[in-house]
Amino acid sequence: MADGEREAPGVPGAPTLFDAGERRAWAGRSAAYAAGFGRLCAYTVPALLDAAGVTAGSRVLDAGTGPGTAAAAARARGAEVTAVDAEPDMVRAAAAALPGAEVRLAALPHLPFSAGAFDAAIGNFVLNHVGRPRAALAELRRVTRPGGRIAVTIWAAPPAPGQALLGRAVRAAGVERPADLPALAPEDDFPRTPAGLAELLRGVSGLAGVECAEVAWDHRTTPGEWWRGPAAGVAAIGQTVTSQGPAATERVRCAFLALAAEFTAADGRLVLPHRALVGWARVVG
Repeated sequence: MADGEREAPGVPGAPTLFDAGERRAWAGRSAAYAAGFGRLCAYTVPALLDAAGVTAGSRVLDAGTGPGTAAAAARARGAEVTAVDAEPDMVRAAAAALPGAEVRLAALPHLPFSAGAFDAAIGNFVLNHVGRPRAALAELRRVTRPGGRIAVTIWAAPPAPGQALLGRAVRAAGVERPADLPALAPEDDFPRTPAGLAELLRGVSGLAGVECAEVAWDHRTTPGEWWRGPAAGVAAIGQTVTSQGPAATERVRCAFLALAAEFTAADGRLVLPHRALVGWARVVG
């Protein structure tokens, strides 16, 4: 095990095997993400910014900014935006999309900002990609001033039919999740339901007024666009799709195209139902 993959015993918030797997899964994939899954994840941004109370003049931190989509939307509202991501390629993409903004390389749960530095902290799906979600939320709370808000989104479970499509194709092709792609440790996981996300937020000291809501939408795309992300190894699903070589990847592609027929509209585009959760809370103390 490499030093960067070792979990430090007894050190809250230390990197986990899951974190190391995420770094490998996202390395150098900002363009592939932005062209496919990035459009999907942009849908929740307005609800996320509303939940965080982002308005003109707000000092906003976007943690796990990816290509900068949520940060750019906050900036369009007149907010003063700082953005961070754990992947250098994403930082470069976000910096290009946010000229003049502070964009830095940093990973939850350790952010290079002083306590109370921001009026709001947001994370669009970032909790899906950290090994210690509770520690990540505690760090977002730390850097948010008393009276400010933190807001996050996650994918809901069980997944909506459109969200489950690629996983079904993987199973139909007989491809297994790679052994070197670790899952979240059971003690760090939580139910991906409104009650589960709300309970996670309530468990963080210094947060009050916790609320959670579901966001549902139909994502419209093409089979080619939807396949390019996993074929490029984007995220855990992409790492699984590409893990067993070209022949296995082709089996998954064929299964995907067959299963996609049930989501194909008359114009040939895919209409993929998705569900996500947005949770938010006020910082106190």
